[in-house]
Amino acid sequence: MAKGYVVGEIEVTDPALFEEYRSKVPATIAAYGGRYLVRGGETQRLEGDRPPRRMVVVEFESPRRASEWYHSEEYRPLKALRMKASKGHIVLTAGLDAT
Repeated sequence: MAKGYVVGEIEVTDPALFEEYRSKVPATIAAYGGRYLVRGGETQRLEGDRPPRRMVVVEFESPRRASEWYHSEEYRPLKALRMKASKGHIVLTAGLDAT
């Protein structure tokens, strides 16, 4: 079964508000079996002309489980908080099937 990945490229516009989001979201991810692979580490542009942003990659057991987390009641108010504190792009993608 292919794993599911939520990948985000974020530009923080309100650091104090984003810190509130950042402190609360891990519990919701863990509740859906997710784990961070990348969470705001140092970025380096290798190609293109767009400056690198804060990157986040969260792994779930399946794309379905990742979608359940993203659309969950637990995450909904935090998603609204993140949208007030930042702008960016979030995608859900399936990994390679392990079988």
